[in-house]
Amino acid sequence: MAVTDEAIDKIKQMILAGELRPGDRLPREPDLAERLGLSRNSLREAVKALSLIRVLDVRQGDGTYVTSLDPALLLDALSFVVDFHRDDTVLQFLEVRRILEPGATALAAQRATEEDISVLRGVLDGLGDDPTIDELVANDLEFHRLIAVCAGNNVLTSLLDSLSGPTTRARVWRGLTQEGAVAKTREQHAAILDAVASGQADLARSWATVHVAGVEEWLRRVL
Repeated sequence: MAVTDEAIDKIKQMILAGELRPGDRLPREPDLAERLGLSRNSLREAVKALSLIRVLDVRQGDGTYVTSLDPALLLDALSFVVDFHRDDTVLQFLEVRRILEPGATALAAQRATEEDISVLRGVLDGLGDDPTIDELVANDLEFHRLIAVCAGNNVLTSLLDSLSGPTTRARVWRGLTQEGAVAKTREQHAAILDAVASGQADLARSWATVHVAGVEEWLRRVL
């Protein structure tokens, strides 16, 4: 593993130094191994590891390329890791959401277009008067996803998308057990959207904090 780690670090340094840029094809395996002073086996293992985290793209019969290195692509690996969370860490994920999501909502208030607002209103209006829990949670996830997209920051959007999965079960549980959860979710989503639509960043941040903190507070009480 130490040899493979060294190989990974050397390829990483080539990318950071600009010797390999997004979309570039890596030199042939024997040439690159000789250039970096590595065995072909350790280089092969390094390439395999870097392809798993979407830094490299191995194309059979064509060679190995540096990916776009787009944040959404690289953070996809985070989603894989997050999937292994335990139920007793859900509160920690909610804490991170409470830190990040209000900031994203404030940015959305500054950057959302009229078309963005129209799409968000369509999501809220699309929820029926008597939704099932699955419909409520799906609507909640889509609303928050679109708010993050409106923030206009791909890194932040990808991080929040990665964090949404671990809290889904808590949302379902709350919807099933807390009286008035559906009405409260509707009201708070509407308040968030009104603040975003009117460009009131501080108000949007406050409502988002109240919204996420409400789920967190409820979960702390019932655990």
